[in-house]
Amino acid sequence: MSTTACDSRADHSANENSANTATQPLKGLRVIEFTHMVMGPTCGMVLADLGAEVIKVEPVNGDRTRFLLGAGAGFFPMFNRNKKSIALDLHSPQGAQIARELCATADVVAENFKPGTLAKYGLDYASLSAHNSKLIYVAHKGFLPGPYEHRTALDEVVQMMGGLAYMTGRPGDPLRAGTSVNDIMGGLFGAIGVLGALVQRGITGKGMEVQSALFENNVFLVGQHMMQYAVTGQPAAPMPARISAWAVYDVFDVRDGEQIFLAAVSDAQWRVFCNALGFDDLLADPLLATNNARVEQRESLLATLRTRLAHHSAAELARIMEQAGLPYAPIRKPEELFDDEHLIATGGLADIRLPDGANADAVVKTTLLPFTLAGERLGVRSHPPAISEHANDLLQELGYGPAAIASLRADAVIA
Repeated sequence: MSTTACDSRADHSANENSANTATQPLKGLRVIEFTHMVMGPTCGMVLADLGAEVIKVEPVNGDRTRFLLGAGAGFFPMFNRNKKSIALDLHSPQGAQIARELCATADVVAENFKPGTLAKYGLDYASLSAHNSKLIYVAHKGFLPGPYEHRTALDEVVQMMGGLAYMTGRPGDPLRAGTSVNDIMGGLFGAIGVLGALVQRGITGKGMEVQSALFENNVFLVGQHMMQYAVTGQPAAPMPARISAWAVYDVFDVRDGEQIFLAAVSDAQWRVFCNALGFDDLLADPLLATNNARVEQRESLLATLRTRLAHHSAAELARIMEQAGLPYAPIRKPEELFDDEHLIATGGLADIRLPDGANADAVVKTTLLPFTLAGERLGVRSHPPAISEHANDLLQELGYGPAAIASLRADAVIA
């Protein structure tokens, strides 16, 4: 990271809690983030959770993502923890100048706007790197440079054109995945690219541009199905109509309208499965002796199992499978995970305070990154910021006095 950036913000962690610095490998790194929605904010959140100081630059009336309803209501509080906020009018010369001054102190700049948008304000990689050769610039786009790069992309768009919706839905009924898989993973790949660029900068002293894209991310996700066709010559069928590699690998309707996923993916597991459930006759059937033989009999075998298992409760089957060491899963809704004993026991959920809307200041649980460093989860050091919550401190750091800040605010250059 640049010496200037480090020296100018030596005390930026003063408001952080006492989280173990061993779990903040990016502490001292400054990231300026021009992002909205999910993809870019995910990248910034990963870097922030790893200890970086991430400064979110928003429009003066706030990132519109803050105010989404329905399925978008969780976007801002989920992906903007551990960040600071300054709201600037980039359309004004003064606002764009302040943004450029902030970027001059940065190790990393992250953005996810349409190609050419930030170039209008001198905030593109070419403009910024001309004055800071150590800068790492990560751009999150719909498509990498090529014939599609100027198209407007959404997670749903690339899922449809990239084969994922085809694989998820029933034949003739493409269905997008139930969460923002490409947006989130695109942000993760952007963060991975930044980490790689940081290692390279440590060797060469030079930064670079990193690009991550929704479409290419989606193609990576379905690459295994592309490879299946390359290897076998057989097109991959949509998941609901697939030829399963295992006979017992499905959701079963059981007593009281409940459902449970059960699996036995090897001959050894099949023996344990039959013994645990008392299916001695199935275990003795020569037509079911091997996994491949059971796959050939899968339709009739599943019909038999569905009839026999329908009288059990999901809890009873879960107990049997647990004791036998077999794979199983209850069918849960997202809201039920707040009470998951494993997540609670392992610290997988953490408190955040909501910054906006009717529930502003309410404290709720959020999910943490799914890994540990030095045996610890990466926690919440600061709540998702209010609009321009850190503007005064950041402007003072850049050398703006109280009168200048007041003038900027009066002219609506800052919020």
